[in-house]
Amino acid sequence: MRNTEVSGVQSVARAIAILEELAGEELGVTELGRRLGVHKATASRLVSTLKERGLVERDPSTDKFRLGVGLIRLAGAAMAGLDLVHLARPVLEDLAETTRETVNLALLDGDSVMHVDQIAGTRSVVSVSWVGRRTPVHCTSNGKVLLAFLDEAERERLLALPMERRTSSTVVDRAELRAQLAEVVRRGYAFTVEELEEGLNAVAAPIRGADGGVVAAVSAAGPAFRLRRSDIPRVGRIVMDAAGAISRRMGYVERRQSVGR
Repeated sequence: MRNTEVSGVQSVARAIAILEELAGEELGVTELGRRLGVHKATASRLVSTLKERGLVERDPSTDKFRLGVGLIRLAGAAMAGLDLVHLARPVLEDLAETTRETVNLALLDGDSVMHVDQIAGTRSVVSVSWVGRRTPVHCTSNGKVLLAFLDEAERERLLALPMERRTSSTVVDRAELRAQLAEVVRRGYAFTVEELEEGLNAVAAPIRGADGGVVAAVSAAGPAFRLRRSDIPRVGRIVMDAAGAISRRMGYVERRQSVGR
């Protein structure tokens, strides 16, 4: 391991140690340096970085540091993800049994899709778990769902990023992709035909939280010879039903428009 890598890992370990020390009490930079066994200047640089991220804050009356509200945001996001997996699991199992294909639950994590749960169907030959792995937003069914329901500014930011052509079918033309995303919103589900991997097709639908916002996506994926393009509308309806069931478990109540007389 290179010296820069060692130094980076060491800094991360020390930053975590600072958070653990502040979990018990407020501490000044000098005391933090003593407890970590580093110079005061080193402790000060680490604390300053954590403070910039909102993970620690300084008490102006004592000049000591305590945990910051940024940790609440991170903890809330982690708990939301855990709650989602717990609430979605029974529906994912039913979906995998119905489609007999591999089912994935995914979130938008930064600029990519993060898979947080997976159920293998009875016909699935998948031996590798996607849980904890990231995939691109532009060439996956889950990614297209999450992109389609983003606010315009964030969607355009992601679309402006470089898009890798993973297969000959990967859509990298931004105008074409925008048209696809508009269709996802209208239709209610997204699909990919051999865009992420040759021979792999997938269908995904949005999961909504209690406030109506899209918080995740659920997909069913299988080999192209079995999950054929002609099967996509049928599977799309099944996946949409599953997404709706998870959304209701998340507290979402569909608000139907009143019909005028």
